[in-house]
Amino acid sequence: MKFRVVIEQDEDGVFVAQCSSLPGCISQGSTRSEALANIRDAIQGYLESLKKHNEPIPPPISEEMVEIAM
Repeated sequence: MKFRVVIEQDEDGVFVAQCSSLPGCISQGSTRSEALANIRDAIQGYLESLKKHNEPIPPPISEEMVEIAM
């Protein structure tokens, strides 16, 4: 399954990762790769919790990249 993750660096230099299709699923790291690894773990735990509580799992996303010449 694929989930869209947005990673932004905050004013303190910490990388914050968020998965908008899973409300409240946010993590962080001191580097971009650490934040990505941490959000991957958070998503896994979130999905396991949904399954444990017989809640529906959001469908995977389909995403395309569009390149614009400038």
